[in-house]
Amino acid sequence: MTEILETPKLITVFGGSGFVGRHVVRALAKRGYRIRVACRRPDLAGHVQPLGNVGQIQPVQANVRVRWSVDRAVEGASHVVNLVAILHEGGRQRFPTVHEFGARAVAEAARAQGAGLTHVSALGASASSSSLYARTKAAGERAVLDTVPEAVVYRPSIIFGPEDAFYNRFANMARFSPFLPLIGGGTTRFQPVYVGDVAEAIARSVDGAVKGGSIYELGGPQVKTFRECMEEMLEVIDRRRLLVSLPWWAAELQASLLGMLPNPPLTRDQVELLKGDNVVSQEAQSDGRTFSALGIQPESTAAILPTYLWGYRPAGQFTRMDSAA
Repeated sequence: MTEILETPKLITVFGGSGFVGRHVVRALAKRGYRIRVACRRPDLAGHVQPLGNVGQIQPVQANVRVRWSVDRAVEGASHVVNLVAILHEGGRQRFPTVHEFGARAVAEAARAQGAGLTHVSALGASASSSSLYARTKAAGERAVLDTVPEAVVYRPSIIFGPEDAFYNRFANMARFSPFLPLIGGGTTRFQPVYVGDVAEAIARSVDGAVKGGSIYELGGPQVKTFRECMEEMLEVIDRRRLLVSLPWWAAELQASLLGMLPNPPLTRDQVELLKGDNVVSQEAQSDGRTFSALGIQPESTAAILPTYLWGYRPAGQFTRMDSAA
């Protein structure tokens, strides 16, 4: 008798070619899923295909602002993951359009398909925030849960790992600048979370191992101020730099100028976001809506940063063996 092999489930990952996305795709590929990577430029997403077996990963064109492309990308999927977000506005990429309209479009497409849904938001999402980024993130969460009440929503703190936009940016800055700015004095608190842990949390929700209809807050094992993050990063790359406090008014002025650049390193909205701490709330901890409820022990920055920041050390003071430390 010929054995009939069951076809692996198809998972659509919106934003799967990005920093977090490639780790999510890798985690899903290891589980044997077929993955459809929905992104605006699939011609630039070839790097995700080697993460799985031949034919297991398929990049497709989709834009969360264009509803028909969202429906097409979700067709036939058993579960949908939405990672799409922007850190600053530019051109047609606006916070309300991407974070709210886009989130609702993905949720409606998943509902129509009868697929499960995992939506990734961000710590600090709040309808009352002075930051438009945070307000539209909160609006996106509401749109998702209103449309798919059993959806899983994750709010990660600042995410670190290879190719991140936080530690890498400041480590690169430290190569050329004698000082690093501490916006608002560097007192804002973060709970840096490893990208691999976030990807594993998402993969477990796809497995059906996470209770839906809740907002989980994902933070690493330690809370650190902005200053402490910079001090640890400088220690890892073995460089001494002056940490200069930048008052809020000065940061806002600087952001007003930098915000006019095509790819601004700092915007007024980001300054507003930095005025609030980015840590897991007491409510989430008491309600069991953290990594502990998912059975995941998050990695620390001390364990991970040396594995990818070694290249920023002064010439002659590192070898590739450091990456295994």
